Formats: sequence, C-alpha cells, structure tokens
Amino acid sequence: MRLVVNESLRFEVHRSALADPAVHELESRRIFERCWIYVGHESEVRAPGDFKTRSVAGRPVIFCRDSAGRVRVFLNTCRHRGTLVCREREGNAERYTCFYHGWTYDRDGALYAVPGQGAYPPGFDKNELALKEPPKVAAYRGFVFLNFDAGAVSLDEYLAGAREYIDLVAEQSPSGEMEVIRGTQEYDIKANWKLLVENSFDDYHLLSTHSTWLNYLKNAGVEMKRPAKGEMLPAHGVGKDLGNGHGVVDNVNFRGRPVARWIPIYGEAAKPEIERIRAELVRRLGEKRAARVADTNRNLIVFPNLVLNDGSSVTIRTFQPLAPDRMRVSAWALGPKEESATARAVRLDSFLTFYGPGGFATPDDIEALEAVQAGMAAWREVPWSVMSRGMAKQGEQLNTDELHLRAFWIQWDKLISR
Repeated sequence: MRLVVNESLRFEVHRSALADPAVHELESRRIFERCWIYVGHESEVRAPGDFKTRSVAGRPVIFCRDSAGRVRVFLNTCRHRGTLVCREREGNAERYTCFYHGWTYDRDGALYAVPGQGAYPPGFDKNELALKEPPKVAAYRGFVFLNFDAGAVSLDEYLAGAREYIDLVAEQSPSGEMEVIRGTQEYDIKANWKLLVENSFDDYHLLSTHSTWLNYLKNAGVEMKRPAKGEMLPAHGVGKDLGNGHGVVDNVNFRGRPVARWIPIYGEAAKPEIERIRAELVRRLGEKRAARVADTNRNLIVFPNLVLNDGSSVTIRTFQPLAPDRMRVSAWALGPKEESATARAVRLDSFLTFYGPGGFATPDDIEALEAVQAGMAAWREVPWSVMSRGMAKQGEQLNTDELHLRAFWIQWDKLISR
C-alpha cells in the first residue's frame, strides 16, 4: 500500500511511487494497458490517408484515416519481423512499406504485397497478416482514445464527469468542431510523470511559482484582486473529483480568454473580435451557458495522462513515462474551426506566452518538478509526501485544496495494487 488515509485526516503518498523502478514497470501493465489512453484529435488527420505516428502507452502507433475516411489506430510494427512500417512523423500515404524486407500495407491496414511471396508455404495467407489494432478505439467530441484491455468499460463510462468539461471545450466552436492548430510542443522533463499530473491542476503553487506571470498581468492593466486573508488566489475556484481518477480545478477567470473575455494584453485591435465571439456564444448558448464557457477557466485531468488546459488558451497536453525519473511531453493548441485570423493570433500568442516551453509558466513548472524529483533521491529516509489540504472541510473544496489530487492518487493506488 502506497497511500496512508485515516480518520485523523492524514493523506500521504509514499515517495517510492515517484522513484522506484519496480513501480514504473507495474504502471505499464496495470495502468497504461488497462485505461483509456489519449491518442490524438480527429482534426489532426482530416483526409483519407492522412497519418501521424506517435508513441502511446509505450507502443508505436499510426494514427490515421483509412480509405473510407474512418479514424483508425494501427500498431506501427511489421507482421514479418517487427520493423516500423512507417518512419515518417506525418503525411498522407496510399500505402506503408517496411524498408527492411519490403512488406507493404494499404491505408486500411491490409497486407498488400510481399516480395517473393511464392517462396512461402501454401498455407501463407496475407489476409491473416494485416496490421494489428488495439482492442478498443473510441472518440468523444473529437478526442480519440485507445485501450489495450478488450474487457474495458466504454469510453463514455470511463470519462464519467470529465465529459462535462470536454463539452465546455467543444462548445467554444459554433459548429462544435474544434481543431488542433498545426505545430507541436515537445520536450522531456527529468521527473516522474505523476508529478506533472499533480502540477497541472495544483493551484496551490500559483502565487509562489508563477509570481512573475501575475506581476506581468498586473503591470499590463489586468485587474488583480488582492486575496482575502487565508486565501491563495486572486480569483475563486473549486477542485472537483470527477470519478475514475479524473479531476479538475474550475476557476473564475481573471486572466482573459480569446473565447470572449478580453484583457489589455490582447491589444485594443482584438477587442471588437472578442466581443463578437461573446455575442455569438450568448445567441447560441444563452447568457448563463455563455458565461460558463467564457468566464471560467479549467484545468482538467483525464486519468492517467491527458491534460486539457482550458484557460488563456486551450491546450492539449499528454506525457509518456520513459523511466521512473523521465517523461516526454507533447502539447498542442486547440481552437474553433471557424476562428478568425485575429482570434487565432490572440490564441496562439496566449498559448506560447503562458504554456509554451519558453513561456511564463512552463519553465517554472519544469524547474519545480525536476527539483522535486531530485529530492526523491532521499525517499527511503523521508518516505511520505503530505497531501491533506482541505480534508477537514465539509462541502466544496477550493482549487488550492487537494481533493482532486487525492482522487487521482486513490485511483492510481486502486489499479497499481490489484
């Protein structure tokens, strides 16, 4: 057992969970082989033959559209000797050909051609040697997931309360169609992947870690209300357990949004367009729902490793564990398909300014996570991390409390202890 939870309101996580190679190996089998894992967004592969190659749950995959325009996920390994059949990162292909021995597959995954096929025995059947697919692939509002467990619950059931927050993202588009904007942020962090989960919806660190960003907003003319005594943030927010290990911080927005909430750093030229976007939201959704979409910002964790930062921009971020102390992060900007050039420029500027690898937030966060990981070297001598903020409260938990972090860890422990 790697958690301590008891009636004296102690919630502690054993630090071996962040440093022990044996735990890293268990996670591969008990979490990443059993949970729904994010693959990509449907907008990344628009036309038949479009593809992206990436690593998902430690496996090389081809994320693509087949000849009928259906989104597919193939394991990127030749049925002959196991070579990657597609070594390009993206493109459009009629066929995938293994460069080692020349076996060729069509865009539907079928084995199309085998050089020297006549040398194989009579029982050799190309129809039995198509590219393999994960047991389950499904999508929700354009977000595509896979699952290597054939007996897993449906994606809708798995997402549980996270669906509400994905809906709030999709409703930013008049048509409900969001698109990934071309370009990917990629970087490694010398830290355990679960530390980025914690960081992504831990508002307790905002004032101390991101004071430079808050001062930048204040100096740019953004109204920054002084926190009341005992509070941590210049805006009220709550933390929620959404079921199945998912969680969110759901905050009143103070830093502006390209979707219908203007602040001075966006520039006067952008103000009419952002006001137009808000008017469209009100016409389509009504005042109350439009305010819900535009006037709050949300950091959503879909267990185990998908983050949707729906704040000053919409960011999709996922991360793959490479070792107990290393992860690879990929991030994309997401916006409405119909977005104007002005709104898109504001969105991308916000995406880079705050979430980019050279932005106000991400370098601070990486430094913090790598410092935590360095401290994990003493986990045998100092074995427990405290995560009990808010446990004594009745009812609503603040964004600076740790209910949502505890929800993640409880699900993690449930799966890892099977």
